[in-house]
Amino acid sequence: MNIGWLTLLLLLPFVGAIATMLVPKAKALTAKQVALGFSLVTLVLTAIVAIGYHRNGAEDYAETHTWIKAFGAHYALGLDGVGIVLVVLTALLTPIVLIASWNDADKGRWSEKSFFAWILALEALSIGVFSATDVFLFYVLFEATLIPMYFLIGGFGGPQRSYAAVKFLLYSLLGGLLMLASVVGLYVLSAKSGEPSYLLTDLMKLDISQNTERWLFLGFFFAFAVKAPMVPFHTWLPDAAGEATPGTSVLLVGILDKIGTFGMIRFCLGLFPNASEWATPVVLVLALISVLYGALLAIGQTDIKRLIAYTSISHFGFIVMGIFALTSQGLTGSTLYMFNHGLSTAALFLVAGYLISRRGSARIADYGGVEKVAPVLAGTFLFAGLSSLALPGLSPFISEFMVLAGTFSRHKVIAVIAVLGIVLAALYILLMYQRTMTGPVRDGIEKLKDLNAREVLAIAPLVVLIIGLGIFPKPVVDIIKPAVDETMQRVGVTDKAPQIPVTEGQK
Repeated sequence: MNIGWLTLLLLLPFVGAIATMLVPKAKALTAKQVALGFSLVTLVLTAIVAIGYHRNGAEDYAETHTWIKAFGAHYALGLDGVGIVLVVLTALLTPIVLIASWNDADKGRWSEKSFFAWILALEALSIGVFSATDVFLFYVLFEATLIPMYFLIGGFGGPQRSYAAVKFLLYSLLGGLLMLASVVGLYVLSAKSGEPSYLLTDLMKLDISQNTERWLFLGFFFAFAVKAPMVPFHTWLPDAAGEATPGTSVLLVGILDKIGTFGMIRFCLGLFPNASEWATPVVLVLALISVLYGALLAIGQTDIKRLIAYTSISHFGFIVMGIFALTSQGLTGSTLYMFNHGLSTAALFLVAGYLISRRGSARIADYGGVEKVAPVLAGTFLFAGLSSLALPGLSPFISEFMVLAGTFSRHKVIAVIAVLGIVLAALYILLMYQRTMTGPVRDGIEKLKDLNAREVLAIAPLVVLIIGLGIFPKPVVDIIKPAVDETMQRVGVTDKAPQIPVTEGQK
């Protein structure tokens, strides 16, 4: 079969992972260079795909081939506006993580080259998940992403890495098991209607009874709620992110968890629009609880990485809220939020990782006065924190604003209460900065080194994008809009997502 652009995007990181593992163990530097080279080539290819994207709302770069004929399964890939944004995010964060994690795997259970190989494997599988237009293929790739992440946490994390990795795996497998039941249900329905098929375009044409649609919806939604992660299915994330290396935490929260919210858009809204509307009141309440509960727990944390993990639970609450507000403005904001959250959280985790690697501790109480001895590190930490709390002028702000505005138009009480999450975000970020960076220089901090050239190189693209998209988000919004409009028509909402002028991003 002819190799399409998306297949090539999938193959490149896989080939890179294999090439990295084939490098002799004694040549760790060469293995790192090979992995970085493949990730950069993948990024360039992704940029070409993004530039050539037609922005017409339908799946672009589509390729479909019969895979397992008896099941109606196809090797089918394609990109809409939501998928292309997340594929770009995946390709962007991978080389940044590799550069930032250059020396993070030397104390792991396995060789350094395996750390970099697993990262490339995760990149390939994530691109596949965001591109899959066949439900069975999506499910296989969805479950396969657990393998590299399990080994990245369990092989290279902190003292409690085994516990965190197993907990992550068990929660994810439970969610995947329930989704599998719904996947089987879709097969039965499609087989009854004629030729069995897992293609999204075929499944959307099925006539599903009300009760059946609701049960199928619940199977998918539970799996995505665990992945997202939403309260009360969130408890695995603080352990996993707290024990993982900073780079692994970026991949976990910045990319892998987005599969949950992406799945809610593509499958919950796309395949089960009536059930999605039926579940909206409960989902919005759960999202609101996630916003406030995650923020409150973040305030009380004594560990920097666990604090950042809880902030992400709060942010994912906003994303889910925008999705199930069932307005085009809310859904556009949520998709943009997924991209911007990936940027801001990556910056925050990486700078926190730099800080922790120098001090040898993640406890907030072990810091103080860092800004006096490492001003660049402290300034970057403050910038990343302000981005996380959605400061106007930085990219997360417009996303959060659109989510709240879109939610307010249909669910005023939910939106008004959710604003408290913004207040709490300012509190936990500024308290963390005050306790770690300001005040007298504590013992052990006086010799702390500032950021080096490699570390600045890893952070710089994130800083540029956070500022650039904060001032001018329109290019990304224009890519997202057609897919959002198509999804809203599917659920019976036809209002158009609004144009975002440059001046609005400057407020």
